[in-house]
Amino acid sequence: MLIEPVPLVPVADLGAVHFIAIGGAGMSGVAAMYARLGVPVTGSDQADSATLAELRALGIGTFVGHDASQLGDARTVVVSSAVRETNPELAEARRRGLRVWHRSAALAALMLGRTGVAVTGTHGKTTTSAMTATILAGAGADPSWVVGAPLAATGRAWHLGAGAPFVVEADESDGSFRQYPAGVVVITNVEADHLDNWGTPQAYADGFVALATSGAVETVVISADDPGAVAITPAIRASGRTVVTFGESAGADVRLVSAEFPPAGARAVLQAAGDVGEVVLAVPGRYNLHNVAAAYAAGRALGLPGPDLRAAAAAFRGTARRFQPVGEVAGVRIFDDYAHHPTEVAATLTAARGLVGTGRLVACFQPHLFTRTRDFAAEFGAALALADEVLVLGIYPAREDPLPGVTGRLVADAAGHSAPGRVHYVEALAGAAPALASLVRPGDLVVTLGAGDVTRVGPALAGLLEPQR
Repeated sequence: MLIEPVPLVPVADLGAVHFIAIGGAGMSGVAAMYARLGVPVTGSDQADSATLAELRALGIGTFVGHDASQLGDARTVVVSSAVRETNPELAEARRRGLRVWHRSAALAALMLGRTGVAVTGTHGKTTTSAMTATILAGAGADPSWVVGAPLAATGRAWHLGAGAPFVVEADESDGSFRQYPAGVVVITNVEADHLDNWGTPQAYADGFVALATSGAVETVVISADDPGAVAITPAIRASGRTVVTFGESAGADVRLVSAEFPPAGARAVLQAAGDVGEVVLAVPGRYNLHNVAAAYAAGRALGLPGPDLRAAAAAFRGTARRFQPVGEVAGVRIFDDYAHHPTEVAATLTAARGLVGTGRLVACFQPHLFTRTRDFAAEFGAALALADEVLVLGIYPAREDPLPGVTGRLVADAAGHSAPGRVHYVEALAGAAPALASLVRPGDLVVTLGAGDVTRVGPALAGLLEPQR
């Protein structure tokens, strides 16, 4: 189901606000910013966490578990797409006739009066929005931002700045990206996904056009290389918006040339109107050069100097769960990545391949969502075959109920067709670390991949390998 935009109300007029599932990466930052602005904030989540502890330190009243009485005197209730109507707090809010907002509306209200920059796309949203925030800050703009994962440099996924720019990661999965009052929209790429909400690839692509041509948008930064982005660019141009393209294509307005990939990063010459020079990254992968080109174009659209933006890119150290180092134990290097779409898996493994050296690349993948596994099992298999050894786990269901016949074995079987003898399957997460420990050897590079709780496997593997150090 798609989230429809709603009229916005200034934050100061919302009264007390209660967040359901306040500990989530997207919700916690919005709640923290509301509290910083003096709004009375409470929230609940299924389990206690370090995030809830941080929110309590900001003066936010937090509850573990969900109960209707926890709404207190709230006048506004904020929910995520994962909160079901049967949640007792949401049901009580409906009964009372309280204002119920999707998380995107709560975030959009923070952007009122600011210069909004909405970063979206099928892949790369978190990294590109975090890069945009980083280089705008480095260029002296002091932006606010809310992105999908904590920045490695700050440990936070949000910041309330004094400057005019406000950078948000705009989620296309449920259509909520249409809510944001952004003057600049960045579209990293467009490739069919989330068809459980959008229905068809064409409807999904049309959603990006609707965002890019909405009332507040003045400038659209979009890939010149990605076929899906290229396909929708004419419709965006026809709307009269200023379109700035980026990529390696000869006609890109912000063009990357002479790309190089040293062992611990990436670099290229960036060519744009009035500015030509090198951009150097501390994070690996060709895709990250494209991400920084998009971030640079957004900064230029806001009037910031090109040389300052390029120089600031060197300060970006990545975000949580985006090729994040877990550790090196017994000669085995372990990384963790959020990749959960075939294109993302392929990009991550391609970048990892450049770091392997003489060892093997070992991928541990946890499929995310039954519908995505059903729709893209073959593509996942082909992407995972880029690794030397593959371990596939059972599906992390997230918000979905099981589908008959849809299990992680669909992905494992597909990978086995491309990589016979190199694919292993373990249904339970608890079995992943022991299986990997018996598989790896010194010199290997392990990447855990997926949007679920596969992030726990890397530390568990490190613990099992520790006696071999």
